[in-house]
Amino acid sequence: MIQENVLTWFLACRTTDVPENGGVCVKYQDDQIALFNFTRRGEWYATQNMCPHRMQMAISRGMIGTQGDEPKVACPFHKKTFSLATGKCLSGDDCGDLKTYAVKIENDLVYIGIEDNE
Repeated sequence: MIQENVLTWFLACRTTDVPENGGVCVKYQDDQIALFNFTRRGEWYATQNMCPHRMQMAISRGMIGTQGDEPKVACPFHKKTFSLATGKCLSGDDCGDLKTYAVKIENDLVYIGIEDNE
């Protein structure tokens, strides 16, 4: 039997708390989550805040853009790039991937989905 992941949604912030085409860091229990408002695409993304390259809590301060049609974020320190959709490292090396989280907007409030097994 395949068990589906069940998400617990927590209130992260208001939509107005996140700059257009930018990110913020949100704390959930002991974890830091990078939350992005990709206004140019009309999309929201959430990933772990720790860059797997040098283990620095910096992803939320990264620059967002696209690589082809793939939404991405670049770590502000060493410019390693990661897919905002999948977390995959796009820099062509094996520095590791980012964990990604589901995001939903309801009544101008931003919710992030955490898998129950986390």
